Amino acid sequence: MSGIEPAPVIVTALFGDEDAAMLNALRRAHFPAERNYLDAHLTLFHHLSPAMLPELKQRLSAETRRVARPVAMLAGVMSLGRGTAFRVESDALVALRARIADAFAGCLTPQDQAGWRPHVTIQNKVPPAHAKALKATIEAEFRPRPLTIAGLGAWYYRGGPWEAISRHMFA
Repeated sequence: MSGIEPAPVIVTALFGDEDAAMLNALRRAHFPAERNYLDAHLTLFHHLSPAMLPELKQRLSAETRRVARPVAMLAGVMSLGRGTAFRVESDALVALRARIADAFAGCLTPQDQAGWRPHVTIQNKVPPAHAKALKATIEAEFRPRPLTIAGLGAWYYRGGPWEAISRHMFA
């Protein structure tokens, strides 16, 4: 790997362009600027071993190639305590994640073994009162809406912005 140490691998769902633009705009508006170096994302796995990468890429390709996009909804607004997120509902994405988790069951970290709460964080690491105020503001106008899941992405985590490894797009 040209002298770069292997790093943990993160797997996310990739949004359609319109949803990505909307979620990124909210993130830019409400996430502390000094901490906002990632685009809005929906994490499926937080920390996979880079040794699993060849099999992971095969599984991500198999889950997306010639497969219709999973139906997904931005279903509600949720508190993160010191932040605010949109709750995501998608039976198909839950099933997809479960299949991948089963394949790597003995290798998952406790965080990735725990129950999955699909969400997109738009604010984090702020005083609880700020988070509560934003949640109330967003909830006042929120209506559930479809969310386009365009694909799956794998990323290296090296402490700062993520380094793209691969993208696997739905049909």
